[in-house]
This record gives sequence, structure tokens and C-alpha cells, in this order.
Amino acid sequence: MRVNRIVLSAALVVVALVLQVSVLARLHLPGAVPDLLMLVVLGLALTYGHVAGCLVGFGAGLLADLAPPADHAAGRYALVLCVVGYAAGLLRPDGGQTRSAVMPLAVVAVAAIASTLLYAGVGALVGDTAARHVGLVKLLFTATIYDLLLAPFTVPWIMKLARRLDRDPLAGDTLGGSGNSPIRWVSTSGRSGTGLGPQRGGLLKGLKK
Repeated sequence: MRVNRIVLSAALVVVALVLQVSVLARLHLPGAVPDLLMLVVLGLALTYGHVAGCLVGFGAGLLADLAPPADHAAGRYALVLCVVGYAAGLLRPDGGQTRSAVMPLAVVAVAAIASTLLYAGVGALVGDTAARHVGLVKLLFTATIYDLLLAPFTVPWIMKLARRLDRDPLAGDTLGGSGNSPIRWVSTSGRSGTGLGPQRGGLLKGLKK
């Protein structure tokens, strides 16, 4: 990973962990705790790809495993976020920019369910039965709802910031203009014309002349 990606990822992970531990965990919401840390991993994975998503997920999860008031075995959440980050990175769109809310929201929903199941499954292997006392179905439902509610206010802005600070040539034509606004992440997709973007659309017009 490049230096600017490492610095941004580390800063976002630390901020997300502090907010999750000091604010979200103290809301005492029914069921699961909103997973802001996972949303950061998803936003970076959808921008940088599966390798970066795997590394960021492992680092973020390990930090959460070691940070108080963690009461589970170290490495458990690191494994979960590593797998989630890798899988989400495989779905990275071209240029790291999405124009529709459907795909990112689907990724968030699947990741919330998968991370809860994987975390509970690993816990069962090491003798942690906390999920049984709360109720796995309740955890799955509340985790999905909370993460989907937080996603529009976190994931698009993380993706925008990551693209802004990235020097990737593939993202060069997405750094300016109104098309880079995160508001488009929660709006319907589709453009008039060829739908191939300004560069490819111009190339087709030139071939027709």
C-alpha cells in the first residue's frame, strides 16, 4: 500500500474505533452495536481493492481486539474484518467510484450478516457462547439495520476522501466535477447519452465523423 493510503486508513480506523467504543457502544441499543469500524473497512476496500481491504481489515480488527474494553480472544475480530475486507474489495468498481446506492448498500447488508455469523462461529469454536444469550437472529437483524442506517453517512464520504488523496491514474477522471459528489451514492444511477463516460463517449463521436 502507498504511504498516503496507509496514513488515511490508519487515521480513519483510529477515529472509527474511538467513536465506536466511546459513543456507539454506550448508546445501549437493543441487540448489536453499530459497526462503524466495519463500514470504514468496506469504504476503503471498495476504493482500493481486495488486497488493501484485507490488510486494513486485519489491522482494524486486531486494534479492536486489543483495545479496551475488548473481552474476547485477540485475533478473532481481526479474522472477521480481514475476510470481509477482502471479499468487499473483490467487488471494487472501476476507478473505485460507484454511481448507484444499490451495490454498496447490498455489500453493507451482506457484510453485516456475514461478519456477525463469522464472529459468532469463531466464538463458538473457542467456547464463547455470548451470542446464544442475546439471540443470533436478533443480532443479525439489528446489526444489519444499524449498519444500513449508518452507511449513507459514512461509506460514500470515506470513498470520496480516499479517491481525493489517491494518486491512482484510474481515478484521475473522477476527482473533479459534480460527478464526484457523495450525494450521487444515494441517488439513482444512469446518464443520458452513451453512458460510457466523457472519454469513451467522445471517442465514439470521433469515430462516427
